[in-house]
Amino acid sequence: MKNSILSIAFLSITAIGFSQETQSKYDEKLAKSLNADERGMKKYVFCLLKSGNNTTATKEESQKLFEGHMTNIGKLAKEGKLVLAGPFMKNDRNYRGIYIFNVETIEEAKALVATDPAIQSNLLEAELTPWYGTAALQETLKIHEKITKK
Repeated sequence: MKNSILSIAFLSITAIGFSQETQSKYDEKLAKSLNADERGMKKYVFCLLKSGNNTTATKEESQKLFEGHMTNIGKLAKEGKLVLAGPFMKNDRNYRGIYIFNVETIEEAKALVATDPAIQSNLLEAELTPWYGTAALQETLKIHEKITKK
């Protein structure tokens, strides 16, 4: 009898724990604000930045163009058009960095890429492709601002 009661108690606790683990934490308002589909995903455009064919820019010119590049990144991020950007570490593929644009089409992303001084000057070259990822990626900037000291 004692074993039966313990077994029933164990099964009840396990069932309660399992139902809590599988219970959805879906937030409809948040999902809609991020334009998430039923999987919590959405379309973006992924941009691979590679070294461009401009090999004649002076060090001073390159520095000025990359300052504009960084300013442009900040502007696009504040506008919500750029949800992720960052450089690659040194590599042998001429990969320089990535952007993930919060747009659905290559044409929209081309217009945004055209605002980057480092790309305009051919110091960088952009390769664009559609990408499907978590709609939560748009929240990254808010979190990043909370963990950045300067």
